[in-house]
Amino acid sequence: MSALWNDVETESPGDTSPRIERETHKLEKRLCREVGRAIFDYSMIEEGDKVMVCVSGGKDSYALLDILLKLRARAPVHFDIVAVNLDQKQPGFPEEVLPTYLKALGVPFHIEEQDTYSIVKRVIPEGKTTCGLCSRLRRGILYRVADELGATKVALGHHRDDMLQTFFLNMFFAGKLKSMPPKLVSDDGRHIVIRPLAYVAEKDLVRWARHRAFPIIPCTLCGSQENLQRKQVGEMLREWERKHPGRIENMFNALQNVVPSHLLDGAAFDFKGLRTTGVADEEGDRAFDPPDFPPPSSASPLRVVQL
Repeated sequence: MSALWNDVETESPGDTSPRIERETHKLEKRLCREVGRAIFDYSMIEEGDKVMVCVSGGKDSYALLDILLKLRARAPVHFDIVAVNLDQKQPGFPEEVLPTYLKALGVPFHIEEQDTYSIVKRVIPEGKTTCGLCSRLRRGILYRVADELGATKVALGHHRDDMLQTFFLNMFFAGKLKSMPPKLVSDDGRHIVIRPLAYVAEKDLVRWARHRAFPIIPCTLCGSQENLQRKQVGEMLREWERKHPGRIENMFNALQNVVPSHLLDGAAFDFKGLRTTGVADEEGDRAFDPPDFPPPSSASPLRVVQL
């Protein structure tokens, strides 16, 4: 089944040389493969689903819609796609960009117009970040639209780097080992939310957006302050990747290989109820042996980044 999700013909519009054509072909195959793998691993899309793809006008949501349309043509199940954008009436928002793009693409779409910008500006004091309230308002509206459109899945454009950033933000500032799940039930208990870009690196999305020439809409129209904590964590991860290639992949793999018995959460593992079994376990803990790790790379040593 996973092979069928990943068996997609690729195309490379706008190439200017054989080398660029080869690289773009490889990039498209990789994007389709990783999205298909995430869909299969977490059963994100099933027969008969109507997937509401939330399109903000940023590179990630454009790429998500683009790749899902490619996969749908060869997917082992039938599913429908509807693109949805929420026009929050931010000053300077180019309201014609997305309808023009989506009409040319030939995909069903819905533009929901709700003036959440005025609400946020009225409620949040000047100089304070508006992202929290804006996000809650946006989420409630999109869930309502999903009901009205009969969508069975709501697809968001968060990618691998977003998930890692969220993991470290929760660890540093909330004291939790928690990331973004690839699939979840919404807080109102009525919707399944999926993140098909879960395995995709942001750098690949940047390249794909440049190749496809998506009509990007700036995400700073509201004038809100940038999330400095997320920005700093993102810079930390990028610095690690520059100095220690492969570290990002290892950290992301760790999110999929959790060992609750080797953490300290009594709710996740019954430490109080531990008893000897008298049976040897090849995978069991060797309490007095130091853990084996691969030798560090020859790159410069790890440096702590101040947040």
